Amino acid sequence: MTYITRRSFSVLAFALASARALSADDAVAAQIRAGGCVVLWRHAQTTPGVGDPPGFRLGVCSSQRNLSMEGRTQASAAGEWFKARALKPTAVRSSAWCRCRDTADLAFGTHVHWAPLDSTFGRSADAGGRRQVLLDALTRIPAGAFEVWVTHQVNIGAFTGESVAMGEAVIVGPEGRVLGRSDFG
Repeated sequence: MTYITRRSFSVLAFALASARALSADDAVAAQIRAGGCVVLWRHAQTTPGVGDPPGFRLGVCSSQRNLSMEGRTQASAAGEWFKARALKPTAVRSSAWCRCRDTADLAFGTHVHWAPLDSTFGRSADAGGRRQVLLDALTRIPAGAFEVWVTHQVNIGAFTGESVAMGEAVIVGPEGRVLGRSDFG
């Protein structure tokens, strides 16, 4: 008769949890690799707060809520996640906000500003035609290719109906359908 000790049970449980996490990562990577999708990524962890301080200016990072040290590490680690899986986006688009630009640059070394990704926080009237603009751009991404779009929770929620934590992304396919999600951890 075989007995399982508490220690060996703990090791077994850890191994099973790790295998599940690995297979979830593999599934996300496979979905991205298949292409025809976008990684819609909420900027990495910021300093505490909601929105930006009163009077902030887009061209002045010191006037905005920015990435924390944890967020900078998180963005760099996400870049390593993509690199380890040989996943290279055909484009990295970003909101003009410094926390989004910095997330993109730390992960991929580059970004292009794309106004439809700019925050609509406190300005819901600005969100009007954005969904169609995003859908149109998404439909132009061919199979085998993907883009990364770094933006804000308010935009991700409006486009997908999903809520994501800072540093988390949803993989979005045709018709804006969510195919998966990851925190690249």
